[in-house]
Amino acid sequence: MEFKTNVMRMLDRAKIKYNSYSYANTNAISGLEVAKALNQDKNKVFKTLVTSSKSGNHYVFMIPVEKELDLKKAAESVNEKAVNMLKQKELLPLTGYIHGGCSPIGMKKFFKTTIDISAKNFDTIIFSAGKIGYQVELSLDDLSKIINFQIFDITL
Repeated sequence: MEFKTNVMRMLDRAKIKYNSYSYANTNAISGLEVAKALNQDKNKVFKTLVTSSKSGNHYVFMIPVEKELDLKKAAESVNEKAVNMLKQKELLPLTGYIHGGCSPIGMKKFFKTTIDISAKNFDTIIFSAGKIGYQVELSLDDLSKIINFQIFDITL
């Protein structure tokens, strides 16, 4: 039986079609290494970043693995004065995910999610399946059936 993450089980329960990938048997650590290990376009593979704001709110941003989050644009997209990257030690208690295995699907609580506008260049995007070594690929339309998100230009 093939390995299933909680994210894959949630997608299965919601009857959402997806492709899954494993790079668990590789030494890939960074997003670029993951894209290379999966033999995928680095612009189509997205990383999930979690931020905090002075107002106490947390936000999720999804951007291509080779890009950097523009904190100013990110803050603007969620109507905040500023957002900062969440400290790594705060990620697990807040989301239920560890660094490198964070998915926008299945967090302990839903946070406002913004996906970089470049995702619209692809029929599907690839992102973490909630466990290091596993990724899922689905369309934005299908992703919208399981989480709410907005599209915005949020990269440098």
